[in-house]
Amino acid sequence: MICNKTSIIKNSIYNLAGDIPPFDNLEKDHIQDSLKWIASGDPLFRVQKPDVPRKHLVSYFLPLDQDQKKVLLVDHKNAQLWLPPGGHVEIDEHPKDTAIRECKEELDVDAVFWSDDPFFLTSTAVENHGKYHTDVSFWYILTANSIEDTYNFDQSEFSSIQWFHLDEIPWEKSDPHMHRFIEKLKQRL
Repeated sequence: MICNKTSIIKNSIYNLAGDIPPFDNLEKDHIQDSLKWIASGDPLFRVQKPDVPRKHLVSYFLPLDQDQKKVLLVDHKNAQLWLPPGGHVEIDEHPKDTAIRECKEELDVDAVFWSDDPFFLTSTAVENHGKYHTDVSFWYILTANSIEDTYNFDQSEFSSIQWFHLDEIPWEKSDPHMHRFIEKLKQRL
């Protein structure tokens, strides 16, 4: 059997999504829907901003200070939300490699993973200037120190960055799945 790079990475992404233990029924549904989508042969990678194809992959990464029970969020200028840093998965890129690349681009630090595997998966409808698309997001956790670590964040993309205690996340101005991510994380800490 001859496999090209795209089919190898799609198989890897399929396995990555399937190996995430779901936190709740919604994450279970998102994982199952994502597995069907990946297996369908539809394109996975965004090729044109903001919404081509209408469903595409994203990698989030959250720096976590486990001792202080804090995560680092970015005040995203376009979304006007406090979000995990991250970005769109490029063509034939593994989602973990996206997190590594985006960590360097957005925070100017090397990614140190809490776990090599994504911790959470979401499928989110996103509106951008009257157009809708779906982000299928792998959520990775990075090891960090809120007291000692220094970040030179991308000021063209973010207004600011801030450490938030797990009990003090600005829920109303965050990713719609952030509360579920935090609850799943609390169960693991």
